[in-house]
Amino acid sequence: MVTSNYSDDFKRDAVHQITVRGYPVGEVSRRLGVSTYSLYKWLKLFADPLAKSGDVDHEAENRRLKRELVHATEERDILN
Repeated sequence: MVTSNYSDDFKRDAVHQITVRGYPVGEVSRRLGVSTYSLYKWLKLFADPLAKSGDVDHEAENRRLKRELVHATEERDILN
């Protein structure tokens, strides 16, 4: 089993991409080459407690929804 030691800065940046920038865990996992299990573990360790309280980052949510819309539109266009 291969174990990689990532710096706390790397972990915090990964968590920031998920919590603040609104990227899905799976996408960040693929881009960084880190397991989703590790990302969820890092989220528990490094996520801002205020972000966990249910406060919604509307800008991040809007970006996520726009990406989802583009993806769905592309899929629809491919099928037509």
